[in-house]
Amino acid sequence: MKEPPEKYIKSLQLDLFSQFVTNNKKGVSNTVEIWESIPKYFLTPAQVTKLRTKAGHADPYKFEYMYEGVSCLVKIQPALIEQSNGTYKAFFPGVTEELVEESLKKFLTIQNHGIHDPDKAETWVRFSLSMLHRELKSIGRTRSRDEIKHAIQVMNKCNISLFRNNKEIWSGSLLQDLVTVGREEYIENTDSLHVSRLPLFISHAINQLGYRQFNYNRLMSCNEQLTRWIYKKLINRYRQANILNNYHFLYTDLKSSGLLQRETERKNRQKVLSALNELVEKNIVAKYETDQRKTGRTITNVKYTIYPSQEFISEQKAANKRSYQSEKISDNLFVDKTL
Repeated sequence: MKEPPEKYIKSLQLDLFSQFVTNNKKGVSNTVEIWESIPKYFLTPAQVTKLRTKAGHADPYKFEYMYEGVSCLVKIQPALIEQSNGTYKAFFPGVTEELVEESLKKFLTIQNHGIHDPDKAETWVRFSLSMLHRELKSIGRTRSRDEIKHAIQVMNKCNISLFRNNKEIWSGSLLQDLVTVGREEYIENTDSLHVSRLPLFISHAINQLGYRQFNYNRLMSCNEQLTRWIYKKLINRYRQANILNNYHFLYTDLKSSGLLQRETERKNRQKVLSALNELVEKNIVAKYETDQRKTGRTITNVKYTIYPSQEFISEQKAANKRSYQSEKISDNLFVDKTL
């Protein structure tokens, strides 16, 4: 297991990751598109129950999806968590783990909570269970300390393998090399400080400025996972949002989220409409239109056209300005070093 750096590392890359164009720094964070395009948190408790054997174990779960026109597959090895009776039970990451990850990425932007080594492309985040409890409570996503502790264990003990065109390109846990700082206990004390290494995708994004500012408070206020997934896609893809420039995507595009696994396609399409309605409710989208594609009487696809809200347009402009400023600072630093 790797150990976090013993000494503070001055990192311009982490400084840029932590600087935002906003009047409310607490309300924004960063999204890393390539990492968040990997489906990880889509299995429901009911699905997990069906995947478990009588002994409580489960085989890895495989899910195929498309990313930028390339065939991809994610294989999730569940975490085996010891129960009070001494047996072990399999758990897959889900909604709570998704929310904890967003909180940890937010902590990474706070001074003294993030450590980034640009030479090794390693990024570490410091946190405690109490910090996570307070953060989730403050944004209306309250979880008990026991639920948060369980989520951290699942994120540390599960394993994600990513394949592109049938070739494995990465494998690792959601929270790697989890250690407790200054305490003998592992994770029992809710106030003890922990440090964990984040996946390589995030470290590379910090090094290469491959991330984007977004409204963290608005994302975390969304009740439905699919709403949050679509919102992230809009943030990363609909960069030039304005009142004269709409954005569209297909129902089949949403399949890559892993979140459309209901019994029938009709119920899946209803779930999409529910998510789009929440986007309107949260003032991310002003309105949307649907265009059903049919073969005979069968709906084979649906085109969704999005019209942005004024707030979303303003937030995208701020994200664009921040990206430009960060790139300019980075370019100037490179010029200085070459001179």
